[in-house]
Amino acid sequence: MNIVNVHQRRLEATPAQVALLMASLGSQADRVWPPDWPRMTLDRPLAVGAAGGHGPIRYFVTAYTPGESVRFQFTEPEGFRGWHSFTVLGATAEDCVLEHRIEMETQGRATLIWELAIRHLHNACVEDALSQAQRAVGNTPLVVPWPARVRVLRWLLSAGKARPQTLQGDARVR
Repeated sequence: MNIVNVHQRRLEATPAQVALLMASLGSQADRVWPPDWPRMTLDRPLAVGAAGGHGPIRYFVTAYTPGESVRFQFTEPEGFRGWHSFTVLGATAEDCVLEHRIEMETQGRATLIWELAIRHLHNACVEDALSQAQRAVGNTPLVVPWPARVRVLRWLLSAGKARPQTLQGDARVR
């Protein structure tokens, strides 16, 4: 199955702020990854060749242009062939759009897993990450509430220990 999945959010931030934000990905001081999800970790600072992942998803960095984009190649789960990225679009001195994109093909069992669970969890996680990015640069985050399916999947996968969605600060709810 061919998959293209895109999420975007406007950030009122300078290029320098966005560069620092992106450079923190996968680090102990990650300012993008949302707190309610399995942490994104990398085996070294963000750079080509850094390997890591979040939850059962594994990948390595294939391209990184500080302040502009980072691309990760999937290595797991089996049947995921493609990449995901964060890219800064339309940057001016005052704002930009931060985009997360997946382009991949799934094969076999991975197609079923994507359709039944990962797609829904991924969409909620990325929307939370974009809200976290807005918060990190001092914007009021636009929070997208988790659909019932996401709440149920998180509860099932955590054996009933999943926390509810955290709405922080003066969040605007979509």
